[in-house]
Amino acid sequence: MVGPGVECASERVRAGMPALDTGDQAIYPVEAGVSTHVQKLGNVLIPVDDLGKAVTFYAEVLGLTVRFRDGDRFAALDGGGTTIALAAPAEQVAGAVTAPSYKVGDVTEAVRDLTAAGAELVSGPEAGPHEMRAVLRDPSGNVLVLYSSL
Repeated sequence: MVGPGVECASERVRAGMPALDTGDQAIYPVEAGVSTHVQKLGNVLIPVDDLGKAVTFYAEVLGLTVRFRDGDRFAALDGGGTTIALAAPAEQVAGAVTAPSYKVGDVTEAVRDLTAAGAELVSGPEAGPHEMRAVLRDPSGNVLVLYSSL
């Protein structure tokens, strides 16, 4: 149970019950063996003009812990389970927009499947300084980044 009187779809499936009907649509679980590509939300990319000022704001004012800094290009801060990635202009792979960045097992395969499903490839796949990455737009035009370890 998610809360009093609220069931999780996976609990219903484990119990052999049908998917939940939410009125407009039913919620179905992902079947075993179906590729979902995303291993985790790796970080949220936030474009910044001045990395030093941004690190000061996010670390000293908001209280986030700096986990990694790559000179004046990039900084990763602990956002309590999700990395907040501050990207200076040289690292703004998604452009000057805030974008989720998803870790996947194989960037090229994920790009192929997502573009076949209606996503638009913006750039990549390409090797970055720390990862293989690609930038896409979902069918609604929202930017997202896929990455995997080199």
